[in-house]
Amino acid sequence: MGFAVNSTARMEQLEVLRIELGVLRQEHRDLDDAIRALEDTGTADMLTVKRLKKQKLALKDRISVLEDRTTPDIIA
Repeated sequence: MGFAVNSTARMEQLEVLRIELGVLRQEHRDLDDAIRALEDTGTADMLTVKRLKKQKLALKDRISVLEDRTTPDIIA
């Protein structure tokens, strides 16, 4: 009985992680669009662009961590 509860809890946890991944990926795309728009105008404040790129990189790192947590270990 305990295994079924743990299995269900694990599945729910994975679903939450997948949802969070989707949100983070969307935020990453939004930042990419914002950076591109600022750079395309030619009047972009370089400090702002640099900050956005730093945020984007932090999101990418967070996405990688969550992807690792949702991907099962495969023994080759």
